[in-house]
Amino acid sequence: MTDTFNIASPTQTTTPPKALVTLTPSAKNYLNKVKQDGHVTLGVKGGGCSGLTYVWGLSTDDGIDHVIWSDPIEDVLVLDPFAEMHVIGCEIDYAEELGGSFLKIVNPNAISSCGCGESFNT
Repeated sequence: MTDTFNIASPTQTTTPPKALVTLTPSAKNYLNKVKQDGHVTLGVKGGGCSGLTYVWGLSTDDGIDHVIWSDPIEDVLVLDPFAEMHVIGCEIDYAEELGGSFLKIVNPNAISSCGCGESFNT
């Protein structure tokens, strides 16, 4: 008599990697309009009430050719290496309100931010 064993392999579930940054359709549309012949850049530097501020620019700006940028996100946005660790998992939206229009970063890593939203701390 032959014994038959049915060994079920455990189901492996993996969590997909967290997106570096997610762009809403309105943000992508806006960034495509302003990127010119390069990419929009996003950096982070020390400053502001909470310790860190976002720095926007263009990859064609003078004086930034020494920066090693990330691979393009949706072919429109690149990040500097310091910014990557502070913005992983962020959502960037383009908001149009009565007071004007602006890029809004929803940062799940921020443990505090100033009242005006210009600076944050992770």
